[in-house]
Formats: sequence, C-alpha cells, structure tokens
Amino acid sequence: MKTHIFMALVDNKPGVLQRVASMFSRRGFNIDGITVGPTDNPSIARMTITARGDDRVLEQVIKQMNKLVSVIKVSDLDKDNSVCRELCIIKVHAPNEKKKSEIIQYTDVFRGRIIDVSSDSLTAEITGDPGKIDAFVDLTRSFGIKEIARTGITAMQRG
Repeated sequence: MKTHIFMALVDNKPGVLQRVASMFSRRGFNIDGITVGPTDNPSIARMTITARGDDRVLEQVIKQMNKLVSVIKVSDLDKDNSVCRELCIIKVHAPNEKKKSEIIQYTDVFRGRIIDVSSDSLTAEITGDPGKIDAFVDLTRSFGIKEIARTGITAMQRG
C-alpha cells in the first residue's frame, strides 16, 4: 500500500466535499487527510486528499473523481516533485518554568512558535512536512500532550 496525494480543483459550492468523500467511502478507501480552501478564483476550491492503496485501484479513484460534475481537475501528485506541508497546534503540559523553558527550546529547534501560555501549559504551532510534525509530537510526548490538532497535508507540485 502506497500513500497517494491527490490534488483536485472543484467548484467552491456546498456539498462538493461530501460528494468527493462519499465517492472514496463507496469504494472502501479511508481518507487519511483532507484539506480544502479557496483558490485565487473564489468560485474554485483546491482539495488535497491523502489516501493509501495500490496504484491500479487509486487510478480508478482519479477516473471516478473526474466523473463528478463539481470536479474540474484531479491529479495524483508525485511526492518527490511536490512541496508538502502540514500545520500542527499542540498543547503540552508545562507545570513549571523548567519544563516551559525546555518546550520553548524544542519549539525553537523545530522553527515553531509558542502561541499561547498558561500557568500549566504551553501551546506551540509547528509547520513542515509530516515527518517533522511526527518528530515534534514524539519529542513532546514525554511532557504530556494535553491536546493536538493537525491539518493534514497541503501539497503543490514543484516548479
């Protein structure tokens, strides 16, 4: 099973996300991540969908997506020729100044930012490729993760 990153340009209308997700579901595929947002044209949205499967079956997914009326264009992005980023907001248990200082140092090393501070926690924002996000999450796990939110991959072909 290989991870595929699909980019789809779709009509920016209600119900389009549901129709695309239903198409994956009907074919027995789990969507690992999905991000959606408007493009420079407000009537068009860009979807980035990650899913796992073999090449032959996922080729069928592209064909089926292209048949949906609201879908303008679909492509399977090559991970090696794409820029992939993810956003993670993570709230970490930090009951004292020593723990806060350590978490701040780790956040700096990962080129993240502290976006909220409370008496017993810090909230950090990290952006980067999924491997970088996973590494930061693993590193902060020993402090005690209170809450985590990840966007999923957003990708664009290089060049």
